Amino acid sequence: MTKDTPVLEIRGLHKSYGDLEVIKGVDITAKRGDVVSLIGSSGSGKSTLLRCCNLLEDSQQGEILFKGEPINWRGEGQNRHPSDARQVLRIRTNLSMVFQQFNLWSHMTILQNVMEAPLTVLKRDRDEVEASARKYLDKVGIADKCDVYPAQLSGGQQQRAAIARALCMEPEALLFDEPTSALDPELEQEVVRVIKDLAAEGRTMLIVTHDMRLAADVSNQIVFLHKGLIEEQGCPDEIFGNTRSERLKVFLSSTRQAQ
Repeated sequence: MTKDTPVLEIRGLHKSYGDLEVIKGVDITAKRGDVVSLIGSSGSGKSTLLRCCNLLEDSQQGEILFKGEPINWRGEGQNRHPSDARQVLRIRTNLSMVFQQFNLWSHMTILQNVMEAPLTVLKRDRDEVEASARKYLDKVGIADKCDVYPAQLSGGQQQRAAIARALCMEPEALLFDEPTSALDPELEQEVVRVIKDLAAEGRTMLIVTHDMRLAADVSNQIVFLHKGLIEEQGCPDEIFGNTRSERLKVFLSSTRQAQ
């Protein structure tokens, strides 16, 4: 892999659920340090696209490349699946995903939640993992919550714990699926600050978001999806300041009215 090789590249991706085609041929490239925000109405295919990137969903056509390495497939159409389980595990652990609903284990402390995957999946040394977990919990501002359980935290604190858990895998890229949409505005800002800090560090990120201010502040590329296709893409100044697509103009107008 050269320094110019994209961390993640999607070429001509199609995804269907039975007869319903959700993604209809999408191309996206994220190079090292890129922050790509996916915006669009509910049902436009944003979250599905992110799940296909992380191989949580099987796509029916097109290519997904991780650091220049294509996913190996077997079968075609609805019967297409990754053919190499070890490749899937390796790529999935390098594309850490942060979900809308946190997905923390309720029976584990916050520290245990953050340590679990590096210990069980990566088989890393326990002392090393604990030091790393504490470092990332401090980074997201909840170092004092190591020994409490998820139910004892606010939604914003739980989401920050989920981000620390993703970071503890030392991934090549972070995938965020609506990381703030389950939070009220005050708690949302806690998480937005963390994401802004990660962007400032030059971390590679794909972010599905409804928050246009977040997309404008942290992204160097914004992709507007409409009915499974890329309707418009560009830098924040182009998307928000020089909008070309009428559909995007309507979408942005509706999001401003909702705020």
